[in-house]
Amino acid sequence: MGRGGGGLRGNVAVTRVLQAMAGARHGGAEAFFERLVPALHDAGLEQEVLVRRNPERAGFLRACGVELVELPFGGRLDLITRYGFRRAVERYKPQVVVTWMNRATRFCPPAQGKFVHVGRLGGYYKMKNYQACDHLIGNTKDIVRHIVESGWPEGRAHYLPNFVSVNDTEPLPRALHTTPQEAPLILALGRLHENKGYDVLIRAMADLPHAYLWLAGEGPLRAELEKLTVQVGVRPRVRFLGWCGDSTPLFGAADMLICPSRHEPLGNVVIEGWAHDIPVIATQSEGPGALISHDCSGLLVPVDEPHALAKAIKRLCMNPGLMRNIVQGGRKRYEKDFTESVVVGCYMRLLKKVAL
Repeated sequence: MGRGGGGLRGNVAVTRVLQAMAGARHGGAEAFFERLVPALHDAGLEQEVLVRRNPERAGFLRACGVELVELPFGGRLDLITRYGFRRAVERYKPQVVVTWMNRATRFCPPAQGKFVHVGRLGGYYKMKNYQACDHLIGNTKDIVRHIVESGWPEGRAHYLPNFVSVNDTEPLPRALHTTPQEAPLILALGRLHENKGYDVLIRAMADLPHAYLWLAGEGPLRAELEKLTVQVGVRPRVRFLGWCGDSTPLFGAADMLICPSRHEPLGNVVIEGWAHDIPVIATQSEGPGALISHDCSGLLVPVDEPHALAKAIKRLCMNPGLMRNIVQGGRKRYEKDFTESVVVGCYMRLLKKVAL
């Protein structure tokens, strides 16, 4: 499986990296890509990126000083992207090519000893798409375990977590979304998809008659979730905010963050909650269950149990001391493992290491 990538470049230090992202308009991996690429640029890494055509993403990265090329990244018969990717490699002559997730990895031309191919996985993907890679990155330890148990050499599977950054934006006034100042305000962020479990959170709201919910995100289930709020009688207390590029003002306004996912490989929103000093309640899905230490850095509840979720929310609201403790515990975990400086340092070291 794969090739022995470590010795392809002798002892030459990394100076040129090509990164490729064929992601959707919105998503957790896409948001982290938009944080990591400028951070690596600021850290002095010479890089160029290939992205799926998206004026907003391209404009943001160019404004950060990043050189990029936009390609269609369509289906398997997309010859334009295959040609454009190959031309970018021939022109830029990268020492390392990092491809994000399945589609970008499939479009990468064969390395043939010209560069080291590193694939980055943000989920439990099928390994058939990564056969041509030299090294793989997983953003959780459990994903790395999945990679190795799928037959990948342990020495070429690397754990590199995500980071989140915090800015000084003022809290969003609750009045903008007709939310009482004194009401407990719950925040949830992410794609409106079945895996995210927002239907469970909406059902839990029926047991929380004084609480309000801000649900920030877009996705295929929006109409269905809006209908559910009417069915369970909580529509007057739920606000659908759409996709929010900068979530910091939302964190500043809310009292707690809820991650009710059925399936969540990482749970990046948990790290965001820690970074913004807000208490977190999450289900015991893969990522949050591994991140959170119950009663220390957050509260964990069973998957798909709205009454248990509501009970945890009530417990947090009635116990200010517990709220302070889990905020402090989350902050300690964030500063230890998930700050920009920590994660960028990990990436820089790995990129240099694999190109030796």
